[in-house]
Amino acid sequence: MSKLVTIYGGSGFVGRYIARRLAKEGWRIRVAVRRPNEAMFVKPYGAVGQVEPVLCNIRDDASVRSVMQGADAVVNCVGILSESGKNRFDAVQADGAERIARIGTEEGVTRMVHVSAIGADPKSDSDYSRTKGLGEEAVLKHMPDAVILRPSIVFGAEDEFFNRFAAMARLGPILPIVGAKTKFQPVYVDDVAQAAAMGVMGQAAPGVYELGGPDVNTFRELMEQMLAVIHRRRLILGLPFWIGRIMGVVFDGIKGLSLGLIQGPVTRDQVKNLARDNVVSEGARGLSDLGITPTSLEAVLPEYLWRFRPQGQYDDITKSARNLKT
Repeated sequence: MSKLVTIYGGSGFVGRYIARRLAKEGWRIRVAVRRPNEAMFVKPYGAVGQVEPVLCNIRDDASVRSVMQGADAVVNCVGILSESGKNRFDAVQADGAERIARIGTEEGVTRMVHVSAIGADPKSDSDYSRTKGLGEEAVLKHMPDAVILRPSIVFGAEDEFFNRFAAMARLGPILPIVGAKTKFQPVYVDDVAQAAAMGVMGQAAPGVYELGGPDVNTFRELMEQMLAVIHRRRLILGLPFWIGRIMGVVFDGIKGLSLGLIQGPVTRDQVKNLARDNVVSEGARGLSDLGITPTSLEAVLPEYLWRFRPQGQYDDITKSARNLKT
């Protein structure tokens, strides 16, 4: 019988790619999510019955245990970029990770892959980075042989980074950003998924891996590259951090008053993270140690950002037609 893996957050941006890769390797997959009816798109990743969305609340012991029973491996992809309702950073990224690792040990699960983030640090002044660090510590406490993946910004068709700023670029002639000089090392989502699959299949040595793409760029440079892909000219306005902090306070207040219905473009916690470079540390194990050749931005961005061009998929054709007229 094929082996079984439970992927917590398996319908999310990174999780769905991990599920697809493991399905191709013949694994049976439980995609543990809060809303299984919204995760039905994962079922065609494998044969009939091979990939199944199941209900799970990562904040509840019984719920986490019920979807883990009989699993040979677990993957934790659950994470949040901002808090909402009961989904607080501590509850999801620290306590949730600890719960999965602890119950995994109790259930006799032999392998665990935990998706964290570059910058994870239990002593960070950012709640996001602090809870990511606490989650790593908890995972290693209960499952010292776990594989921990720390990606930089992850890009791909469903990402919340390039898609977000490309959408903003359609709204006006100015594209404001906080932390224009901050450095990033974007990594392709399927490269992260390949690393995770290797961890599940025992092809990656236990420990921490920092995952970054082939290039390091500043935030401004990434926006320039994105604008070139979507064929739009915009003034990139680099805002100082003190303005970013004020914006974070204001937008956090609006979010609170609206009971979470209105989401601002930036939070106070995100501004704290934007003040730090998000690149692979010197000497850290990474994709090369797993035998994975990182995918470049240039090879992927045009495949999914074309829809933000002035004429969408017909933009190049329209330009060619103009050239013929002249």
